[in-house]
Amino acid sequence: MTAYVEHILRPDVLIPLLAALSAMATVLTLAMPFLAPDTLQRRMKAVATERDRIRLRERERLGKAQVVGLRQQEKAYIKNIVNMFRLSEWLGLENARAKLAAAGFRGSASETTLIFFRAVVPVALLVTGSVYLFLIDDMGYSSQTRFGAIIGLTYVGIKLPEVYLDHAANTRRASIRRAFPDALDLLLICVEAGISIEHAFRRVAEEIGRQSVPLAEELTLTTAELSYLPDRRQAYENLAKRVNVDSVKQIVTVLNQAEKYGTPLASALRVVSQESRDMRMAEAEKKAASLPPKLTVPMIVFFLPVLFVVIMGPAITQVMKQF
Repeated sequence: MTAYVEHILRPDVLIPLLAALSAMATVLTLAMPFLAPDTLQRRMKAVATERDRIRLRERERLGKAQVVGLRQQEKAYIKNIVNMFRLSEWLGLENARAKLAAAGFRGSASETTLIFFRAVVPVALLVTGSVYLFLIDDMGYSSQTRFGAIIGLTYVGIKLPEVYLDHAANTRRASIRRAFPDALDLLLICVEAGISIEHAFRRVAEEIGRQSVPLAEELTLTTAELSYLPDRRQAYENLAKRVNVDSVKQIVTVLNQAEKYGTPLASALRVVSQESRDMRMAEAEKKAASLPPKLTVPMIVFFLPVLFVVIMGPAITQVMKQF
């Protein structure tokens, strides 16, 4: 092993190796933008699917036509399992639709998938834990401890889909919260230029997609609802419910007031935009203020021992040489 390391560290071997690694890193750096998936286009395609669903629902409700919309179909085996065991009857979806919408999943396919994983994940962890702890390796634990571990695994399996949904919703909400002040500025520019609110939403969605794909998706979906819903305020309320961000709720209130009382929209948008930026700055200052306490323990554990070794190491070495 030592001879191999010495061979690697020889200059005539090490220099070509570093050059090859540098060339590989350069090629990967140049190729990554071309290999990265186009997330914005994928999400916009999903919004277009939702727009078709809204069009179908409104046409059926108004009795104008009967058309088949473009819907994302469930995977066959997931749908068959859910229907075979009637999982949708005993695994309710009371708050699941709202959570799925907040996480960016829409349509019956996402609901069927959630029901499937709610039923399969606990059973899979229960079976895996039982087989491992009782047939493969008991790890030296008693039977009561192993039963408790299996129950814990089953509980984790029950909560795992909900934890995933909450994490996806929080990530999506954070992305929208960061980009929303910039979207408000763009919306204010469009409104002051005389563009209608529907076209303003569409234009802002196109521009803000480079910064936040979830926000662009929500604005595009709101544009579709404004086109087909009979009450525009319902489209605004749907946006606030899906996003669940304070700044968005505030702008929805402003839009509803402008729609109901005819108040000037540009001045209200300017005030809300400034308040949204102030909130974002306050949140950044709060995170910056919480940084020193968080750094205290890592500094004590990692930095101070090294600092003591560097300062006292030469003195200790001199003392050891004397004695």
